[in-house]
Formats: sequence, structure tokens, C-alpha cells
Amino acid sequence: MNILLVGSGGREHALAWKITQSPRLSRLVMAPGNPGMAALGETRPVKVTDVPALVSLAREIQADLVVIGPESAVEAGLADALAAAGVPCFGPSRAAGQLESSKAFTKAFCARHGLPTGAYVVSDQAAEAKAALDQFQPPYVIKADGLAAGKGVVIAPTRGEAEAAIDDALGGRFGAAGARVVIEEFLDGEIGSLFALCDGTHAMVFGHAQDHKRAYDGEQGPNTGGMGTYAPAPLFTDDLVERVRKELAEPAFAAIAAEGFPYRGVLFVEFMATAEGPKLVEFNVRFGDPECQVLMLRLESDLVPYLMACATGELNRLAPPVWRDQAAVCVVMAAEGYPDAPVAGASITGADGDFGREVEVFHAGTRRDETGVLQAAGGRVLNVCALGSDLVQARARAYEAVSRIDLPGGFHRTDIGWRALDR
Repeated sequence: MNILLVGSGGREHALAWKITQSPRLSRLVMAPGNPGMAALGETRPVKVTDVPALVSLAREIQADLVVIGPESAVEAGLADALAAAGVPCFGPSRAAGQLESSKAFTKAFCARHGLPTGAYVVSDQAAEAKAALDQFQPPYVIKADGLAAGKGVVIAPTRGEAEAAIDDALGGRFGAAGARVVIEEFLDGEIGSLFALCDGTHAMVFGHAQDHKRAYDGEQGPNTGGMGTYAPAPLFTDDLVERVRKELAEPAFAAIAAEGFPYRGVLFVEFMATAEGPKLVEFNVRFGDPECQVLMLRLESDLVPYLMACATGELNRLAPPVWRDQAAVCVVMAAEGYPDAPVAGASITGADGDFGREVEVFHAGTRRDETGVLQAAGGRVLNVCALGSDLVQARARAYEAVSRIDLPGGFHRTDIGWRALDR
């Protein structure tokens, strides 16, 4: 098979790493890719939102399958254009992608179809939004409506901070993504991430993990796109997985199809395990980042048949995936100033070292300068991932590898997996 993988982050590097292990693969082309991905196959300098150029590239390489990594490509309508061109695609249509591209859409969608989630108010006016805070108790959850690279969420402990967050969003901090804000009920419980595949009709649970969103140890600091993750997480009992499948994932697939937009790809269900049961925090219409990294390390099965089955409506022909017994941990090494104003250009040393077969370093935001020196080029720069017989061993391996990499000015959390280890 010839496969075109769209994206350039740590998620896409992990997908590429797993795809290259498939005996079905003939040729892998990645657009635009990154320095780490370049070691696995061909890269082409095509932006993830340049839909005509990506369709042209898919035709050029006679792609049997296109795999969409980032949500921005979904919102740009890449899957729709590929469908029109007759190219199988792993990734939902732009209309189905509203489950991530608009939090207001998703909240209304949940209300229409009875999916459990918190109460909410949507507004594009600062005064109205601030008045709506009267309907909620602190801490207040303020979200930019659109795509904000995981940074459009503020959990404000006080009314004043909530009002400031509303002003920031509506004042242009997140661009068009913040033209509306969603004020949500704060859900008390433990958060989890479950992934499910769908081919438009059939669905299948495809792993789960637990993420750390806050920038600093102890769940302190601003929300980020994710500072690390681990799997398996003790939170995910068989009963909880079954409830999330029955109450959130499968009803979402059925409901979006009933609205005329059959879902093809992976749905990331971020939920809060509350005293009343799982409640939706948000949907993402792609593999999580950095959750994807630990899923790919633990996945024993060949990934490619599942991607192709989603694109071609044949998921019911496949058995559920087989997972390794090992635990996996991902530690994000972030640039100085992340998430607000990450500093680019720091020269990285040690990332290309040999850390042993149980450790993988995925590039998330890197580039090479004209002399070949690896540099930081994004907020989240490297994803240092490891397998182990248990979480303790996997975490120790990951942090040992982190200690051998120098990212000047950068930082990382030192407590990834604390929820599991504190149980």
C-alpha cells in the first residue's frame, strides 16, 4: 500500500513509526513531516491545510490511503476533497469534524441527543457572558469555541479570573477561535481519554490513556495541549470502559450519522468520571497528542488494517486490537515560554541518541537549520516515550532518557503518572 500521512507533530511521528512496521506498507509519504519523521520515509513540504496540494500529492503517489493527523486538516475539508477524488481517507468530513472544531456545536449536539455532559452557556458578547457566570459555581470553566491547539481552556478559581478569561478570548487572544466562548459547569472527578474507531456504521473501542494538561507539576499552571500521558491507567475499569462506549462513543457515532454526517476515523472521547457516571468534557476528531504516542507503543496489532477499514467501511471484519501487557509513559519536553509564548530556535542535543529498544523519542516541534543542527520550532518540542513491565519502570526509562537530552530553556513535568502511582 502507498500511504500519505498528513501532519508534522508528535502524534504524526508516532503514527508514522507504527505504520512503517506494517508488512502491508509499500511507500509512506508524509506532508509536511518533521526531522524525526524524515528518518522513516519521504517528506513533502505541503501544509496540512493546503487541501488542493494534498489531493494532488495523493494522486501523484497513487495513495491507497490518506491518514489525517491534525484537526486543522479536518476543519479545512481534506476528507471531503479526497472523497470527491475517490481516495480512501482515515479522517472525518468537515461537517462531522464540528464535534471538535466548535465546542458550542458539540454542547448543542449533546443536548439534542441526550449525551451526558455539564451545563453550559454560549455567548459572543462579553457583558452577556459575564452575566451568565451567575448560573455557575466556581471554579469556572471558560473555553474558546473554536480550535485553539489545546490552549483555549481556562479553569478560573475566582469570578474575576473568569471575567478576565472571557475578555481575553473575546478580545482576540485566540483569533477567530475565540469569537464565541462556552462557559461550562465544572465537573468534579477524574479525567480520562478513550478512543473509538468508526467506519461510518461500525464502531470499536481503540484504547485509552490518561493525560496531564496543566503545564507544571501538581496540576498547576495554565492548560496546555498536554504535558505527558500514560497507559494503562487504573481509572479504566472494564465497567467504566463499557459505560463510556455505550453512553458516549457509540451514541455520538449514531447521532452524527443521523444528522447526515457518517463518521469515519477515530473519535477521542475526553470524559470526567463523576459520581453520577462518565460525562463528556470534549470530543476530538483525531488521535490525541500525546495520547497517541503511548497507544502506538502499546499496540501489538498492525495499525494499517484498522486505518484502512475505517476508510472503506469494513471495520466489522476486524477483531479488536491486541495490546502489549507493558505500560507506556510519554513525557513532553516543552520550549521556554510554553504555552503562552514559546521561544523557538534553541539548539537541541542528545535527542538522536540510542536509548534502548524500549524508548522512543518522537519529534513534536523541531526543525533542522542549514547546518543540520536540530532546533526547537514549537511549544511542545519532543515526546520522550518508554515501555516498561509496569508504570514505575516505564516512567524511570522515560525520565532517564529525558535527562540525556539538552533543550536549553525548556522544561518538562516530573510527575507524569502520579494519579496511578498515588492509588
